[in-house]
Amino acid sequence: MTTIKKLSIIIPAYNEAATIHLILNKVIAVNLIDAIQKEIIIVNDCSTDETQKTIERYIQENTQHNIRLFNQEYNQGKGAALHKGISLATGEYLIIQDADLEYDPEEYNILLKPVINGFADVVYGSRFIGGKPHRILFFWHTIGNKFLTFLSNMFTNLNLTDMETCYKLFKTEIIQSVKLKEKRFGFEPEVTAKISRIPKIRFYEVGISYYGRTYEEGKKIGWKDGFRAIWCILKYNFK
Repeated sequence: MTTIKKLSIIIPAYNEAATIHLILNKVIAVNLIDAIQKEIIIVNDCSTDETQKTIERYIQENTQHNIRLFNQEYNQGKGAALHKGISLATGEYLIIQDADLEYDPEEYNILLKPVINGFADVVYGSRFIGGKPHRILFFWHTIGNKFLTFLSNMFTNLNLTDMETCYKLFKTEIIQSVKLKEKRFGFEPEVTAKISRIPKIRFYEVGISYYGRTYEEGKKIGWKDGFRAIWCILKYNFK
């Protein structure tokens, strides 16, 4: 059994003023198993809307919760925001949470169970296994995700079903020891490649739900990010 006193929740945010309070409400409402405490770290990637003011107001109205905000001086990308959030984490484990409503914080406990039971150091939440609800969107995105996961698995020798998932749970001291470079959506293949090379790392995957957004609703990743992901898989695995 593994004892976890605190879970750090890393939330990169860019132009999410309309929904950031909704995801924070969900994160706060979650009761973590074994009375694990939450540390919420939001990294605002120099948003051009009211994201910063919305978060600052939310923190002022919820001082009883451990919420911290870091504002990037200029827009650097999701990966860079994650690097900052990871460096600030003080919990024994940390999880990545997007600022939109595509992933359900109630499922943190699903990812925590393999860790608490003493089996895992890293847990990925897969959108492609299990019986959880999934919004039906973007056929070619699904094909692209599965192709990228397949290509990544060829080099890492892992049998993941969803390398591109947002929900990644790491032992904090392990992920903080990894030197990460990708500043945009290349974070996913880079961190998977580098984590997979750590000796005796214990990797698990669990099924999660997925409430995807359309581009009109704020989805940001595009086909160019897919090509960058292919480049990152080749770059960081051949290294």
